[in-house]
Amino acid sequence: MNAIEAAKAYVRLLFQNNAGGHDAAHTMRVYRNALKIAGREPGADLELVSLAALLHDADDYKLFHTENNANARSFLLSQNMAQNQIEAIITAINSVSFSQNRGRRPKTLEGKIVQDADRLDAIGAVGIARTFAFGGEHGRSLDASIQHFHDKLLLLKDEMNTAAAREMAEERHAYMIAFLEQYSQETNG
Repeated sequence: MNAIEAAKAYVRLLFQNNAGGHDAAHTMRVYRNALKIAGREPGADLELVSLAALLHDADDYKLFHTENNANARSFLLSQNMAQNQIEAIITAINSVSFSQNRGRRPKTLEGKIVQDADRLDAIGAVGIARTFAFGGEHGRSLDASIQHFHDKLLLLKDEMNTAAAREMAEERHAYMIAFLEQYSQETNG
C-alpha cells in the first residue's frame, strides 16, 4: 500500500469516533478539494499536497493533546519517508489552521493549496452543517453558532490563496449568505 492509501486508512482509524465536523469524511473532502486545486496549480507536489491534506487534522489541538505533530510524524516515519519530505508535509499542515495562522499566508504553494482546501470545507452547505455539528457537540447555542459565521466563515472567501479556490468559494459564500438571511427572517420576522 502506498503512503497516500495508508494515510487514508490511518485517518479513518484516527477519526472513527468523531462526529463533530472534524471526522474522516471532512478529511476526505479536504483531500479531494486539495487535488482539484492542485490540478490547476502548475508545479504543485501532488504527493505532498495529498499527505498534508490527509493528515492536516491528525494533531489538531481541538481533538488531540499531542506536541510537535506527533501523530502525523509517527505516521510519516512509518512510511519510511525522508526527513526533508516529512518536514515539508509538516510545514504545509502547520499552515492550515485559521486560528493559529490568522493574517498569515502559507509560504509554500502546497501549504496554500491545503489551507484553501480546508477552508472550502468550512463554507457552503457542508460548512453550515459542520458548524452546527461542532456547536452541538460543544454545547453552543444556535445564536453562538450563527455568530461563528460572522467571526470566521464569512471572512474565508476573501482569504483564499489560489484562483481555483477563490472561484469555488464564491458559490459556497453566496449559499451561506442566503442561509443567514433565511435564518434571520425565521427567527426575527
